[in-house]
Amino acid sequence: MMLNKPAFRWMHRMMEEMGTDIACVKLGGVHVVCVTCPEIAQEVLRKQDANFASRPLTFAADTFSRGYKDAVLSPYGDQSRKMRRVLTSEIVCPSRHKWLHDKRADEADNLTRYVYNLATAPGGGAVDVRHVARHYCGNVLRRLLFNKRYLGEPQPDGGPGPMEVQHMDAVFTSLSLVHGFCVSDYLPWLQGLDLDGHEKMVREANERVNRPFGTVIDERWRQWKNGERQEELVEDLLDVLITLKDAQGNPLLTIEEVKAQCLADIMFAGVDSPSNAAEWALAEMVNSPEVMAKAVVEIDGEVGRERNVQEADIPRLNYVKACIREAFRLHPVAPFNVPHVALADTTVAGHRVPKGSHVILSRTGLGRNPRVWDDPLRFNPDRHIVGAAEVALTENDLRFISFSTGRRGCVAASLGTAMSVMLFGRLLQGFTWCKPAGVEAVDLSESKHDTFMAKPLVLHALPRLPAHLYQAGGRLPQ
Repeated sequence: MMLNKPAFRWMHRMMEEMGTDIACVKLGGVHVVCVTCPEIAQEVLRKQDANFASRPLTFAADTFSRGYKDAVLSPYGDQSRKMRRVLTSEIVCPSRHKWLHDKRADEADNLTRYVYNLATAPGGGAVDVRHVARHYCGNVLRRLLFNKRYLGEPQPDGGPGPMEVQHMDAVFTSLSLVHGFCVSDYLPWLQGLDLDGHEKMVREANERVNRPFGTVIDERWRQWKNGERQEELVEDLLDVLITLKDAQGNPLLTIEEVKAQCLADIMFAGVDSPSNAAEWALAEMVNSPEVMAKAVVEIDGEVGRERNVQEADIPRLNYVKACIREAFRLHPVAPFNVPHVALADTTVAGHRVPKGSHVILSRTGLGRNPRVWDDPLRFNPDRHIVGAAEVALTENDLRFISFSTGRRGCVAASLGTAMSVMLFGRLLQGFTWCKPAGVEAVDLSESKHDTFMAKPLVLHALPRLPAHLYQAGGRLPQ
């Protein structure tokens, strides 16, 4: 691992050379089982879901979850079940999704206005799509959590301020560390020596990512405890989490649990996939004008050009959703799904898997498996249209991973779908996207260190709607 970084490329290369869809690598005392076959993935997450419901103990997971107080990163047990119940019953349930609709709509309007301001600025027109997409996702989640777009000073053009930029950078740094392989996670006696600097990076990222979140949560917690806020003032998810009560009428969550859920379960889980899919899909489609034209024709036919795309339009935008599915398949946000840990000895695909083994489903391996997908490296949204009455972003057969499945699968598919389609739909409907002058084709190279584009996507944007549609959703009161 130390000599073959990043570890995920080494593992995939090894499996390709072996010609196998399942392989076991022993790292220290841990068997790490990698899977690239949908049938085997279904065996793990469906047939044996109960046995693979736990998570590994790692330095990064422990740090970012505030001592395993969240739902996503915590080992299977009373705490993980408690926090997952909170998510499903109070945070992402259908009634809450409807309750928060207007906040999401405001952020979609702000996205359209911000890109318009960038596109029409003097000497402008060039738009950093990665920057725009990531900050749209951050804006949505801050609105849902804190009823705030900005943690710092409001920006009149709708864009992020220095504090938002620093925080989003820290979020993505944290995600890379959570998903990364660290030697001391497999050789615990090395922990503290920090041979590769991983522990220091985790501590620094955790401090940066928690500082602004912690300030907001601490102040809101104080307001509720001092009686400065009342039940009728519940206006966002932070209020919901703070005011939850157990059967005896006592607070259900501690402040540490609230912070863990806000950061690890909501912010970490919500920013990366929609923004990554939008960036990759737009890059692929600029290089394939016929695909771009087909998506735009669908939006113009289903929505028109006299109003902006809304969440109510999502069921009818099948080709747009097919483009997002294809980005999920071909360009996943991370090489592996969050690891599952075997709670008992078992057998998978005829192979013995000892208790304590880590099973990792390969997002890239599943989505690019040539035994599953024809011409797997080609961006072809039409492959998701065949025989589908309505296209969904979920993938129940695990031919690729969007929201996963099982006891530890993502519970927020509705929110993830809304964010992904509104982000991508507003970019496609509102603007004509072109390559920068002198660029024959967008470079689709993947970063050496992760699965993002090697360079942020920068394109030229031309507004294509009536001017008044770009001015909806002005600056929010702070």
